Amino acid sequence: MFSSKALSLAEEVIRAAEQAEVMIATAESCTGGLVAAAITSISGAATVLDRGFVTYSNEAKIEMLGVPLVDLQDYGAVSEPIALAMARGAVANSQARAAVSITGIAGPTGGSEAKPVGLVHFAAVGPDGKITHVEKHYGNIGRGEVRAESVIQALTMLRDALGR
Repeated sequence: MFSSKALSLAEEVIRAAEQAEVMIATAESCTGGLVAAAITSISGAATVLDRGFVTYSNEAKIEMLGVPLVDLQDYGAVSEPIALAMARGAVANSQARAAVSITGIAGPTGGSEAKPVGLVHFAAVGPDGKITHVEKHYGNIGRGEVRAESVIQALTMLRDALGR
């Protein structure tokens, strides 16, 4: 189901969270829970994964993560401010002290000139409260590939956030 790279990263995330003695959470839109699924594919995930939020709709982002409606109206769901708010909201609404968020356009529909198919925003917050953002432009490589690449990017960011 997941690439060997994704599974290896998921294992690294678990070990890093164990070493930091923190719980983690995911806040996912375009990946629909795949990051949490990759983590739970590894034995021992229960010791560190508090929860995964699948917030595909704007309403879910608002209700579950506390994403401000005004930010969704001003920037759109696929944007840096929303990725940052999702990551912060995952920590604020869970027992986690570290989290990763993903919001993007996997395609093949839904893109625009300003926000093309394959655009994905990520944010990761570590136990120290430091938050990072990455914007990726995967292009129109296919829905499954955008999502698979997004899982790898999110796991990498979460691992790195835990290692700070």
